Amino acid sequence: MEQVTDTFLTVSGSAESQFVEQRSRFISFIWHVTDSEQVKKRLAAVQKEYYDARHVCYAYMLGAERKDWRANDNGEPSGTAGKPILGQINSAGLTDVLIAVVRYFGGVKLGTSGLTEAYRQAAVQVIGKADVITAHVERNVTVLFTYSMTNVVMKTVKELDAGIVEQDYGVFSAEGVDSTFDCKMVLRARLSVADELSYRLETVADTQAVRELMII
Repeated sequence: MEQVTDTFLTVSGSAESQFVEQRSRFISFIWHVTDSEQVKKRLAAVQKEYYDARHVCYAYMLGAERKDWRANDNGEPSGTAGKPILGQINSAGLTDVLIAVVRYFGGVKLGTSGLTEAYRQAAVQVIGKADVITAHVERNVTVLFTYSMTNVVMKTVKELDAGIVEQDYGVFSAEGVDSTFDCKMVLRARLSVADELSYRLETVADTQAVRELMII
């Protein structure tokens, strides 16, 4: 059976760093973000706070598959700011992160190589101050069952280290199934064990599992 990779590196919370290079001040920030709306809000906030800065350059990477990304030079020469920031995100293997670097020009031109190194260093420093964590790709499994089967279901949940997202009692039915159930439980498990969780629940008498996909 093919091994499923369900872990990725990201950061917890945020961090800040700064340094001066040839009288230009570089202030770098890193945040945990999960979608483009969060990126927009973070950037809007930092641009508002540092409205008098010459440049606010940034790069971000989103998703466990690391396919959603962007790098922005914000007026610096092409490829001298966003690209080196993104390069450090890639070097650290991070995703679901946004790094922004604020630059206050100090009157001395750094040249393209100097700018590239300065923005690279700004990203390196702020990543070094961040709390890098291992996160997991997870999937939801919704299971309907009769109350008498609660202990059996909970035993399976515990054995596979799944979490309970939601639990309801009432009258529930599933499409294509004649039976009704009085318990509904939404579980969350790591991608590498979600299929086994669903399979084991489906094989338990009086249960019906419906799989959904959730990436966090």
